[in-house]
Amino acid sequence: MARKTASRLDKRREAEAAEAMEAEAPPKKKKKKASKRKKKVVAEARMKLFWGIFSPSMKRVALFDFNQKKQAQKRCDELTAKGKGDHFVMKVKDEITEPLPEPDADTEEAAKK
Repeated sequence: MARKTASRLDKRREAEAAEAMEAEAPPKKKKKKASKRKKKVVAEARMKLFWGIFSPSMKRVALFDFNQKKQAQKRCDELTAKGKGDHFVMKVKDEITEPLPEPDADTEEAAKK
C-alpha cells in the first residue's frame, strides 16, 4: 500500500504551533551541578624498623629494637643451638601506633564554658 504524503503546509503549521507553545512555557530552571566530595586525606602510617627473629617456617619468634642487633643475634644463636631449626635475623618494618593524648580536666572545663 502506498503511504499518504504529508502536506508541507500542514507540517509548517505544526512546527509553528510547537514553537508558540514553547515560547509560552516558563523557562526551565537549570539544575545545580552535584558538588564534588573531597576525599579524606589518609595520614601516612609511620613505620619503625626492628630486628625480627624468624623460625624456618617464617614465623616471627621475637622482635628487638633496631639498636639491639647484638641481642637479637645472640637470641637467634640460642634458639638454633637448642636444635629447634635454623633461626635467622631479619629487618622488619612495623607501623607505629601512637596513643591518643588523654584530655586534661582543665581543657574539659574550658570546653564546657
